[in-house]
Amino acid sequence: MLNVGVMLAAALFVIPGIVISNTGTAWLSALAWLTAGAITWCGAATFSELGARYPQAGGPYVFLGQAYSPLWGFLYGWTLLVVIQPASIAALAIAGMTYLGALIPLSPMMTTGGAVALILGLSHWNASGLRRSTATQNVLTVVKLVLLIMIVIGCFWYGGDGMDSFRTPFPDATLTRTVAGFSAAVAAALWAFSGWTGVTLVGGELRNPSVTLPRAMSYSVIATTLLALLVTSGVLWALPPIAAFDSQRIMADAATHVFGVFGGRVVTLAVIVSCLAAVNGLLFSGARVTYAMARDGLFGDWAATVNEQKVPGNALLCQGIWASFLTLTGRYEQLFTYVVVAVWLFYMLGAFAVVILRYRYQNDSRPHEVTGYPYIPIIFGTVAWALFLQTLWSHPWDAIIGAGLVLTGVPAFWYWSRRTTGEV
Repeated sequence: MLNVGVMLAAALFVIPGIVISNTGTAWLSALAWLTAGAITWCGAATFSELGARYPQAGGPYVFLGQAYSPLWGFLYGWTLLVVIQPASIAALAIAGMTYLGALIPLSPMMTTGGAVALILGLSHWNASGLRRSTATQNVLTVVKLVLLIMIVIGCFWYGGDGMDSFRTPFPDATLTRTVAGFSAAVAAALWAFSGWTGVTLVGGELRNPSVTLPRAMSYSVIATTLLALLVTSGVLWALPPIAAFDSQRIMADAATHVFGVFGGRVVTLAVIVSCLAAVNGLLFSGARVTYAMARDGLFGDWAATVNEQKVPGNALLCQGIWASFLTLTGRYEQLFTYVVVAVWLFYMLGAFAVVILRYRYQNDSRPHEVTGYPYIPIIFGTVAWALFLQTLWSHPWDAIIGAGLVLTGVPAFWYWSRRTTGEV
């Protein structure tokens, strides 16, 4: 449930509208989701072999370090610790409280304060025991899925004859039905799958990881793809083509169109639960990377300990405090934008790590092997490299600043590695 809970965040309530407006037809929208799902599945299949080979806390931090050098593993962990995970947590916590404000009037100060309280509260809850945190994740994910499926069923059941959206191109279809529009739709859809690596971060706490980890990654991607197709089909069935094309909050508009004010409130509740599940999952998984780095002597010793419940409580507290700070400063969205380019770089490095490790350790047993080797890793690595270059080209200044943020990890690595060897 960890991967599904993180992937099915609030983005699934917004991104279908972006996909529809970029593609211009229902069928191209479906193709965009299938393409994004296929790319993500290639990544999940590739990382499954790595995660099963190194079932330890930290995931890519561990196997990037094994394939390339400890510095590359550290840079991944550093970027995740400083920007990616806390910025995502802050953004989702703010989003959840903002949607709560639609049900209960909240001032901006109350929204921010509530987001901080949510982050710190869930950090403490996750530190209280593995069973509690996993049970919470499972319950929130199930509730979210039930609400989402109810909305989609309602769109089909009460939406009337929605075939118009499937028969006719949307307004401006001649412009949007281009390679650029389709590429933009696929890129947007890919972000709805963000978090698919989450289960590799907690590999050390999985039972029989050579079986459970590949299944969790594969099934979560397939489930997210199917749900995205259902959501897109449902809202297109419920809304007229023009309304679907122009909608900025397509799920809320579809539910309100079908059910009235009650439908809008159900969507609001579903978004809140989605944000809670994603924040809980990100807190749970991200702290394991901090713990793994500290355990290897590449972060503060205090983060390398586990509490009485065998949970890295100090690492959870560190992550929660930093995410809360970013929430209070309001800089989380800009920081995340800066490191988007680095995310694709790390994905590319992870894909080719499979090839490197197989070549280097040809006689080692592999608990799990990626299907279609070497084509699947090469396909995913090539796509990740292309998206890395595209992001670099389209947002050069953001990419430069992002590279600077990632490279701040170099002096940090130098300091902690020298301290570990007793040179400082």
